[in-house]
Amino acid sequence: MDLDLAQVRAFVLTAEELHFGRAAELLAISQQAVSKRISGLENALGVRLFDRGGPGVRLTPYGERLLGPARRVLAAGEAAVASVGAADRPVRVDVWGHLFAPMRTLARIAARPEAPALELGHGRDLASVAASLQHHEIDAGFGRIHPPLPADLAHQLIRLEPVDAILSADHPLAGEPQLRPEQLRGSVLRTPGPLDRLDFLRRFADDFDIRDRVGAANLGPDHFVAQIAGDPRCFSLLPADTPLPELPGLPGVRSVPLVEPTPLYAWSLLWRRDDAHPLLDALVAVCVRQAGRDRWLEYDPRRDWLPE
Repeated sequence: MDLDLAQVRAFVLTAEELHFGRAAELLAISQQAVSKRISGLENALGVRLFDRGGPGVRLTPYGERLLGPARRVLAAGEAAVASVGAADRPVRVDVWGHLFAPMRTLARIAARPEAPALELGHGRDLASVAASLQHHEIDAGFGRIHPPLPADLAHQLIRLEPVDAILSADHPLAGEPQLRPEQLRGSVLRTPGPLDRLDFLRRFADDFDIRDRVGAANLGPDHFVAQIAGDPRCFSLLPADTPLPELPGLPGVRSVPLVEPTPLYAWSLLWRRDDAHPLLDALVAVCVRQAGRDRWLEYDPRRDWLPE
C-alpha cells in the first residue's frame, strides 16, 4: 500500500499529544479532519491505532509499534521536500533562551560579507527547537545545549559568555563593584520560568548552594526586570555585555560582575547530522572564524565556572 503522508503526520502528532484537539491546532485544521485522516490510515492498515475512550486518547499496541517507523517516514518525506531548492533559500536558524540574547551573536555573524543569508526565528526552548530540526522545519538552532541531546543532531560550540548578577538597587549587595557567587547564598534567585526548564540557572543554584528560588511565568523582560527591581532580596543572571537599552526599568536594578569564579554561558550551533542545508558548512565556518576574532571561547578553569 502507499502511505498518505498527511495521514501519517496526523497520526504522529496525535500520538505525541495524545489529544485530537491539540493535534488539530498544530496542523491548523479541524479536529474532525484529524479524526478523518487517522480513520483513513486505520482503514488502510486494517488495525486500530488509538483507544478513544475518556477525555484523551491512548495508543493501542499497533499504534505503539507504528509510531517509530511513522516518524522516520515523515522525516524522510520532509527531507525530500526540503532538498528541492534548498541552496536557493536562506539558512533557517532558530534561537532560544530567556535571559540570554543569542540574536546579538548571530547579528555579528550575519554582518560578515562571507556569511550566507539567514532567516531567524525564535523557539521556546531546546526541546522545541530540536523537534523543529528533526521535522525539517528549520536548518539550525542556536543557544545553550544540554543533555539529553538526540543522537541525530550535531553541534558546534561558538561562544562562552560571562554573566553578571542583576539585583534590585535596594539589594544589600547592589553597591559592590563585583561579587563572588557564594555571596549570593542568602538571596533569592528569581527565574523567568520553571527552574527545571532553565538548566543553566538550575546548575548555578545547585553548585553555589542558592537554596531560595522563585520561578514565575515568562511574561517578557519588562515584567521580569520589574519583579527584580521591586524585591530587594532577589537576583538573577544576565550576559555581561547586554546593551543597557535591553534592560527595561534599568534605574531600579544594578548589574554586578561575578568573579572567583566567573560563570560562563555556552552558546552552540545545532543541526541535523543528515540532510543539512547546502550552506550550513559556510555558516559554521563563519561562526568559528568570528569566535576566533572576538576570543569567544576563552576559558580558564581556575577562574571560570562552566557547567558540563
